[in-house]
Amino acid sequence: MKIIVSDEIRKACPEFKGAALFATVENTAYSSELWKEIGIFIHEYREKYTTDSIKDMPSIQATRTVYKKCGKDPSRYRPSGEALCRRILKGMDLYQIDSMVDLVNLASIAYGYSIGGFDLDKVEGDVITLGIGKAGEPYEGIGRGPLNIEGLPVYRDNIGGIGTPTSDNERTKMDLHTKHFMGIVNGYDGNKDNVVACAEYMKKLISIYCKGTNFSIIEF
Repeated sequence: MKIIVSDEIRKACPEFKGAALFATVENTAYSSELWKEIGIFIHEYREKYTTDSIKDMPSIQATRTVYKKCGKDPSRYRPSGEALCRRILKGMDLYQIDSMVDLVNLASIAYGYSIGGFDLDKVEGDVITLGIGKAGEPYEGIGRGPLNIEGLPVYRDNIGGIGTPTSDNERTKMDLHTKHFMGIVNGYDGNKDNVVACAEYMKKLISIYCKGTNFSIIEF
C-alpha cells in the first residue's frame, strides 16, 4: 500500500507526519484483559489531566488548527482523538465496540492523535491519498450517517473517502470478520517520534489482545 499526502494538505500543514500500521489480526467481540488495561489507563489519565489540559496537548491542538485552515469548525466536527479524551475526562465511560476498535481508541487517547482503523480487505486499490473533502462529496460516517466532509482532511482510495479525523467510513470499517488491519496515525503536530511511538503502541496491543502477526509500519 502506498499513501500519498496531497499538495493541498502539505500547504495547510507542511509539518504533517503520518504512520500506517499493517497487521494480520484475530478480532473479538470483547476482551476482559484489554478492558482491565483500559480501566487502569483511564484511572491514571484522569488523575493527570482535566478538560482544560486539552488546550496544552499539541497533538489535539494541531489537528484543530488544520481543521480551521481547511475550512472546518473543529468544535462542530470534533476530531476523534479530542472527542475521546474529552469523553473520559468528563467522567464518561469509553465506548465498547470490539477489541480492535477498543484498542485503537486506547492508543488515540494515550497519544491524542486521531487514528483511522480500517479493514484493509475493504480498501479499493493499492494507493491512498490524503486530501481535503469537497462540497457534496458522498461519505457515510460510522454510526453517523451522511457526513459533510467539505473542508475535512480525508483519505481516499480508488472509490472515494475512507477516513477523516472526525469519523471513518462505514464502507471500510472493521468488524469481527476483519483479518487484515490498517491503522493510520495522523500527526498534524509534526512530531514524528510520537507518531511512530503511537503506531508501535498499537502494534503491542494487537500482539497481546488480537493475536497480531505480519506487522509492518510505513511512515509518510
